Amino acid sequence: MAIVPLGFVLGAAFIAPAAPAPSLLLQHPTLSRDAIAFDFAGEIWTVSREGGVARRLVAGQGRNRQPLFSPDGSLIAFTGTYDDNADVYVVPVAGGQPSRLTYHPGPDVAVGWTPDGKAILFRSARKTYRDLLQLFTVPVAGGFPTEVPLPSGHQAAYSPDGSHLAYVPYLQWQPAWKRYRGGQTTPIWIADLGDSSVTKLPREGSNDKNPIWVGDAVYFLSDRAGAVTLFAYDTRTAAVRQVIANEDGFDIQSAGAGPGAIVYDQLGALRLYDLGSGQTHGVEVTLAADLPQLRPHFEKVEARQILHAALSPSGKRVLFEAHGEILAVPAEKGDVRNLTRSPAVADRDPSWSPDGKWIAWFSDESGEYALHVRGPDGLGPVRKLDLGQPPSFFYSPRWSPDSKKIAYSDKRMNLWVVDLDQPTPVKVDSDLYDTPFHNLDPAWSADSRWIAYTKQLRNYLRAVFVYSVTEKKSRQVTDGRSDATSPRFDRSGKYLYFLASTSAGLSQGWLDMTSMARSVTSSVWAAVLRKDLPSPVAPESDEEGGEAKDAAKDKKSASAERSKDDKAGDTKTDEKKAEDKKAEEKKPPEPVTIDFEGLDQRIVSLPIDRANYAALETGADGILFLVANPTVLTDEDYAEFEEQPPQSVSRFELKKRKTEKLLEKVDGGSPVYGGLTTFLLSSDGSKMLFSQGKKWFITDSEKAPKESDGALKSSIEVYVDPRAEWRQMYHEVWRLERDFLYAPNFHGLDLKEAERVYAPFLEGIASREDLNQLFREMTGNLVLGHTFIGGGAEPKQESVSVGLLGADYRLAGGRYQFARILSGENWNPKLQAPLTQPGVNVRAGEFLLAVNGQDLRGDDDVYRLFQGTAGKQTVLTVGPGADGVRSRQVTVVPVPSEEGLRLRTWMEDNRRRVDEMTGGRVAYVYIPDTFAGGFANFNRYFFSQVGKEAVILDERFNHGGAIADYIVDYLKRTPQMINASREGQDVVEPAEGIYGPKVMIVNQMSGSGGDALPWLFRKAGLGPLVGVRTWGGLVGIGGYPPLLDGGFVTAPRWGLYGTRGEWEVENVGIAPDIEVDHDPALLRKGRDPQLERAVAVVLDLLKANPPPRFQRPPYPDYKQRLPKRP
Repeated sequence: MAIVPLGFVLGAAFIAPAAPAPSLLLQHPTLSRDAIAFDFAGEIWTVSREGGVARRLVAGQGRNRQPLFSPDGSLIAFTGTYDDNADVYVVPVAGGQPSRLTYHPGPDVAVGWTPDGKAILFRSARKTYRDLLQLFTVPVAGGFPTEVPLPSGHQAAYSPDGSHLAYVPYLQWQPAWKRYRGGQTTPIWIADLGDSSVTKLPREGSNDKNPIWVGDAVYFLSDRAGAVTLFAYDTRTAAVRQVIANEDGFDIQSAGAGPGAIVYDQLGALRLYDLGSGQTHGVEVTLAADLPQLRPHFEKVEARQILHAALSPSGKRVLFEAHGEILAVPAEKGDVRNLTRSPAVADRDPSWSPDGKWIAWFSDESGEYALHVRGPDGLGPVRKLDLGQPPSFFYSPRWSPDSKKIAYSDKRMNLWVVDLDQPTPVKVDSDLYDTPFHNLDPAWSADSRWIAYTKQLRNYLRAVFVYSVTEKKSRQVTDGRSDATSPRFDRSGKYLYFLASTSAGLSQGWLDMTSMARSVTSSVWAAVLRKDLPSPVAPESDEEGGEAKDAAKDKKSASAERSKDDKAGDTKTDEKKAEDKKAEEKKPPEPVTIDFEGLDQRIVSLPIDRANYAALETGADGILFLVANPTVLTDEDYAEFEEQPPQSVSRFELKKRKTEKLLEKVDGGSPVYGGLTTFLLSSDGSKMLFSQGKKWFITDSEKAPKESDGALKSSIEVYVDPRAEWRQMYHEVWRLERDFLYAPNFHGLDLKEAERVYAPFLEGIASREDLNQLFREMTGNLVLGHTFIGGGAEPKQESVSVGLLGADYRLAGGRYQFARILSGENWNPKLQAPLTQPGVNVRAGEFLLAVNGQDLRGDDDVYRLFQGTAGKQTVLTVGPGADGVRSRQVTVVPVPSEEGLRLRTWMEDNRRRVDEMTGGRVAYVYIPDTFAGGFANFNRYFFSQVGKEAVILDERFNHGGAIADYIVDYLKRTPQMINASREGQDVVEPAEGIYGPKVMIVNQMSGSGGDALPWLFRKAGLGPLVGVRTWGGLVGIGGYPPLLDGGFVTAPRWGLYGTRGEWEVENVGIAPDIEVDHDPALLRKGRDPQLERAVAVVLDLLKANPPPRFQRPPYPDYKQRLPKRP
């Protein structure tokens, strides 16, 4: 290994003594005549070309990366993330304060330098839509960036004379995906900047990246021969040769050229390739520094970090799972108690026993998850129960009322019960289909002898089952013709309550877009468990006479008894009363008897309004609590994929047959973490726990609380040892892949060996982002899409918002001129365009002269003046000329992002172009994804254009989400009949269809559900596909436990194959029928060759196969003769 590190020192600097050297992730090296610069631990470092002790050049709380030496070696440009935003900075090699050059609120990432060293090349999405990035240059002294005349660009290098640019035209969603061969394989093109024409480097489906222009050669990294290594393209002969052999090594991650050599990093190891001799040698680097992200520290727990909660039996404390610890938080008095104190262990999903004596949770202390039990003071020994083989992830431990047994489920869809006196788990049942929610929802009877739960049937609906703990036998309770959920026993043991829906059929296809098209409501039901019991909702009748007299007599008798007790001189002391109460509580519950014969005829509907219920809980006898989602979900609700929309909670009292609302706007649970709600009851039913606005409350359950009643006020802290946590998370990532990946062969990867191979890098990591990079690199060996990594405990930064006006600018007369003003939908809060609001009246061609009184000149960055203005009233000085004559002031409210406005503008421009090019005959419908946005866009734009003769569906840049069966089902509609009426025109049935030709446009940024949509479109024979191959990432993700510090990793748990028994799409993509690639020269002229070809194709199809036209037949005439009157 070429790296000799590392003294990780806290408070002082020294070089570590001789010991096995950890392998460092030194990244993004760049080369000057004397030195190498690289990023490590979120900081920029320099070291001599010969190696040695590195010097930290740029530090701070930001995340600084990708250094780039200027051509003369005197400056280093880099991308710095300060104020929670990535921008371009420059710093002298000798050190000093970095200068900020860009201020746009979107990421601006440094890419290179112009050959003369006067400007820095960077990429930004500031003027584009969706996944397209553009290249710009910004002067070293700052000012207005200049757009490179190319429609898109991700990485790039200038030719020595600056006339040409070698560039990668688009990004990859998952650049660490090894041996990837879908539509996002990246080419390198050489553009003539005079006319934007391009020469494409030859390749056959390889991933080419990181162009470096040296003399007449463009060096680049490619996986065309196996592991990523260095190649060279001769610009004179168009020949490609391999420069560095790398048959079985780690991929080369990045490379940069300097005088006489190219420096590259091979998963952290820095090496130099000598351009003269063709030889390579390692560069030994030593680091000695205080690295802040490694320092153990106490950290405050934020509400978003609380993943699971559980109430104590009487609601005096609540258990929270946060940062891998189990914390007991008081309702009012006392201190927070950390019951686990294990910074290197994941402790999850706590539960408090009904007798108050024990806490149970799942812990991976042993290396695999086991069930741990200890007292609530956190001081006694921990009892550890092995949950058997094979190991798994486990969920939702639920104590039996006698506090002797625990029911729980696992990732393998099994429901288990374990008796703490005989701690061998017993399998209760297994579910039929894997879903993201992994919850069979067990509930105990009061006598601890029965468990009610739900499981799926072959029709995808859920049924209620009851398991006898003594018989070890399950029986089905509901008939499977409704979707039954949330079974809960009444505390009296007389009834089993549950929710059931007869409108849930389409919603059960959770991966299908069709499930979004139907509102689901449920009713509340009760099963009468014994034959001798009456219905709890038997008919009632008010009567005079005997019953009234009996009631009066009973009332008088009860009053006499109370009077008698009082006259006894209050002989019962408070202590005696307390003892009597405890004796009553200790009295064992009556055995619960279930007569299964005829049980289906003893199910009754309770007088509770139907609603979209999420959960049901039982309190005291005959008291039910109902958690409801909104009946009709809005687009905003669908967009909140990680969390449920806000919920309401109602209380129903069976005796009074009355429902009252308790809570509104309760935070929904997170499907990712397996919870359906944040509402919980104490085991005695007297208290309720809930979250509103990410704040937690404990209140009495009998009535609606007043605002702020019961708010938990304790400040929660945990001790964090980053290094220990990272070790645990490293193993957790591999464990997640092992247990969740859909393919049990892991696509041929030996997981244990892979964990061993990458383990040496773990000890050399000094920042959370570098840990994520290691995770991406190692999981890339699965050769699989959707293996996403992100989040975690990054250094906190104060976010400074930068407002945007929804406009493009150009310089004229030394001032900023409005080149284009984006229109929006000002009635839609998410698509408001500041400059088109009523009364503002700013037009393209006018000048922006000042912002909040600050003069704006062309040598400044316009966005610098908009710092802190997003969402705030801002005064603009605008005028018709650069001289300020006839200027005026207008007040606007800048928006934090223009992404929606720019996408809408592109979409509307396309719709108008199609309308103009086809004379209004052809509809244009854009599908941005196959979840909320796509569902809403299709419903809005397809049905509003019914009546047109044909349709172009544009799914470029489709980010997926679900399987778009809903869209394809409507596209497949054909005329079946015509409805004629006396007045008005005839109506084709079904009415909601476009029955002529259909064409779909696809590109490499159509993926996941965006792969499935054109696949289904083709399978249905709806029409040709135009464009380029799609991403090729058709697997499903969801339902993973987060990492200790809130980071996430995915392990695709659903793979989709075709009806022919082949994995047709994953790592392949959907190829178009008519290939039309991006043409930068045409796009520079404002053309869209893919859209234009789609229009030509649909018009040809219309000519050859015009939509059917129907002629109303003659009306029936039976020539009926009336009878003659006599």
